[in-house]
Amino acid sequence: MRNLPSIKIDAFVYPILIKFAGKEAVSIHAHVLKLGFDSDSYVRNAVMDMYAKHGPIELARKLFDEMPERAIADWNSMVSGYWKWGYSDEANRLFHYMPEKNVVSWTAMVSGCAKGGDLEMARMYFDMMSEKSVVSWNAMISGYAQKGFAEEAIELFNEMNDTGIKPDETTWVTVISSCSERGDPQLAKSLVGSLDQRRISLNCFVKTALLDMYAKCGDIATSQLIFEEMGTQRTPVSWNAMLSAYARIGDIWSARNLFNEMPERNVVTWNSMIAGYAQNGQSALAVELFKEMTMLKDLKPDEVTMVSVISACGHIGALELGKWITRFATERGINLSISGYNSLISMYSRCGSMEDAKRVFCEMQTRDVVSYNSLIAGFAIHGYGTEAIQLLLKMKANGIEPDRITYVGVLMACSHGGLSKEGWQIFNSIKTPSVDHYACMVDLLGRVGQLDEAKKLVNGMPMMPHAGVYGALLNASCIHKNVELGEYAAYKLFALEPENSGNYSLLAKIYASAGRWQDATRIMGTMKMMGVKKTAGCSWVEHDGEVYQFIAGDRSHKQMAEIHRILEELRKKMRSLGYVADTNFVLRDVEGEEKEEMVGTHSEKLAIGFALIMSEAGTVIRVVKNLRVCGDCHTAIKMIAKVTGREIIVRDNNRFHCFKDGDCSCKDYW
Repeated sequence: MRNLPSIKIDAFVYPILIKFAGKEAVSIHAHVLKLGFDSDSYVRNAVMDMYAKHGPIELARKLFDEMPERAIADWNSMVSGYWKWGYSDEANRLFHYMPEKNVVSWTAMVSGCAKGGDLEMARMYFDMMSEKSVVSWNAMISGYAQKGFAEEAIELFNEMNDTGIKPDETTWVTVISSCSERGDPQLAKSLVGSLDQRRISLNCFVKTALLDMYAKCGDIATSQLIFEEMGTQRTPVSWNAMLSAYARIGDIWSARNLFNEMPERNVVTWNSMIAGYAQNGQSALAVELFKEMTMLKDLKPDEVTMVSVISACGHIGALELGKWITRFATERGINLSISGYNSLISMYSRCGSMEDAKRVFCEMQTRDVVSYNSLIAGFAIHGYGTEAIQLLLKMKANGIEPDRITYVGVLMACSHGGLSKEGWQIFNSIKTPSVDHYACMVDLLGRVGQLDEAKKLVNGMPMMPHAGVYGALLNASCIHKNVELGEYAAYKLFALEPENSGNYSLLAKIYASAGRWQDATRIMGTMKMMGVKKTAGCSWVEHDGEVYQFIAGDRSHKQMAEIHRILEELRKKMRSLGYVADTNFVLRDVEGEEKEEMVGTHSEKLAIGFALIMSEAGTVIRVVKNLRVCGDCHTAIKMIAKVTGREIIVRDNNRFHCFKDGDCSCKDYW
């Protein structure tokens, strides 16, 4: 139009242009000023509204103050603008100065207070409204839902229905999402019945909310059905909801297939898949997918990504990868909140670097209960009982109330450190001990050999013991070779968790150590008859940014011949120092030479052999194992550390072992 000399542009066109240009309208404002149209009230109102929505808010206020006359819409724009940019005091002040208010004005205050987290003030404004629109109800319901008050959101929704206000799609999406958070199948059924009764036309957003609700209520089949029926209505949000649903139930194969099929992937998609891997025991794949994500130029990982992948590194003990990911976050300007720093503390602790874990904790400007719990858990798995107790005292002194997890961590630390007296003091200080706290005390008493006291505590529990309690008793029986107590605990566990292979294996080990081979064979036969598969021993070791997995007895690794060669050389050196393989941990009554071969190919030994080949002399070797280190491996690794002059850190499913100069940090107490 501007290039056509026959057409004269008047002020009327600019409010339309400014509205649709959004934050790009700054250049149009310059053009308006040049042509002198800024004196037109409609143009001025449009420019002020644009700055209120897109900033800077100071320019909006300047234009607002210069207006000779202000319509109620101008006041509303300014109030909404202040709320958007976080100036709650100015919003409240301006609202009270308004010469007149309409439903939009009141709704702006309700919405602003709710989004700012002041639900009490939001509800006060809401209740003061003489007239409420569906937008007003949605603002208050959304405020409750977004802050996790699902009960209040649903209650207000029912009140809305009683007043005769017809819910719109936004209402339904919000209330269905609140239902999802509760995970209540009965409420979900009632809500869907209400939808059917009212013959509500479901758009893609309502269908996506329903899909997510069914998934969180455990009805994945209905979620799949809705997703399939959506067809071309599927949005990125619906794809992500379905992907998240698969990941939540541990169906990683379906999740990855869906991920591969997705026509469009955003950061939420990648986060869901990475978290799905990390939370379902596929940490190495989570790290690999993160690496793939970093290669995409148009996609930037966020803090949610970092928390998932940092947790994955902690699970597999990949310290160097964890440090690389931390540097990546810093270099890319990804700011971590308390949640991110807590995940770092946990990762460093689980990777055996307590100095780094303590450093991150000390550098934090603000700490919450999870921060303390993460460091206490680190002290626990390293056997630092005294440090855990001191941190508990510091936590209380700083005004942070310990929770159930805090006391579990401290009691575990006392257990691994052999601090029975201190453990009793902590246990007795808990106002209402949970079943988990009893399990920790049973573990503590069992480890120090007070088996009668442990069983007495179990029998006197005010609640039904769970598998963790009997598991601690069974483990203690295995350590101290107490067949009678082991049988008692094992048969309790067979009833509670019949598919847990570890319980059968532990009882079989107790029988084997007592030379009762027929009983050991019988238990393993029962396990086989019931279709329970023995968990294979797996170990992971990191080298040059990659994580390598080894399985007990496996010969598939391309360097296995070299690994066996170096392990045999080590065995010869160890024998000269008096090492004799402890074959009591073999559950089959076979010849001694075959038994020695079986314990000699345990996964942690294979991982250490690989690390000795691949790493430079003098470097620390870090191994993670999914099961408890057996007695023979523990003795052997102490000697390997001595003859190679290496520090070898092994994290099993129980605690850390730092082997150096022929000794272990656990002092043979694990």
